[in-house]
Amino acid sequence: MSSPRKVSDSTVRRLSFYLRILKEIRGRGVRTVSSARLAESTGVTSAQVRKDLSAFGNFGVRGRGYDVNELGDHIRRILGLNRTWKTVVVGAGRLGGALTSSGDFSRQGFRILALFDTDPAKIGQTVGPATVRPLEELDGFVREEGVQIGIITTPGEHAQDAADLLIAAGVRGILNFAPDRLRVPEPVRLRDVNLAVELEGLTFAITEIGEPGG
Repeated sequence: MSSPRKVSDSTVRRLSFYLRILKEIRGRGVRTVSSARLAESTGVTSAQVRKDLSAFGNFGVRGRGYDVNELGDHIRRILGLNRTWKTVVVGAGRLGGALTSSGDFSRQGFRILALFDTDPAKIGQTVGPATVRPLEELDGFVREEGVQIGIITTPGEHAQDAADLLIAAGVRGILNFAPDRLRVPEPVRLRDVNLAVELEGLTFAITEIGEPGG
C-alpha cells in the first residue's frame, strides 16, 4: 500500500476556498477562470494557486486558464466530496442540534444519520433528519451503518470518552468542537474546531488594526 500523500492543512483549506469560488462563478455562467482570479479571491498569489493544483495533477491550459466545471470536479474528488460520508454527532445540545439541522452538510455529502446523548429527556427527539439515541447504542449503530465520521459537540470533560467510543466502533475521522485536546491513534484522523481560539485570532487582528481614528 502506498503512503498517504503529504499535503499541508493550509493547502487543503485553500482547495476548499477554490471550490467555493468555482461554485460562485459557475452560477454566473462563467466557463473558464484564471489562476489570478482564484488568487485574488483567496488572498494568495497566482503562483501559489498553480502550485496547490499541480500537487494533484496537470489542470488548465496555459493562456486559457481552467475549465470551471472540470476543475470543480477535480477538487471535489481530491477532497473526497464525490461520495457520501456517513456521519454521527455525539452531544445533542444546541451546537450538535444546529449542525445536524444545517442543510450545508448534506449538500456537501455529509449525511448525519443520528445524534447520541446521555440525557434521557433528549432521547427520541428528532433533530433535522436525525433522531437522538442513547449513547450506549453508538457502538452497534456505527458498526451496522458503516459510519465513517464522528462529530463531537459534548462538554470538554466528556470529549475524550466520546472519541474513545467512536474509535472503538470503527470511525475513520473525528471532528471535535470540544475545547479539550483529544488523543486518537493512527490511522484515525482528527480535526479540532476551537471556537474560542478562532475568536481570539479575530480579536488579535482587530487589535492590530487599532481603534478608528487612533
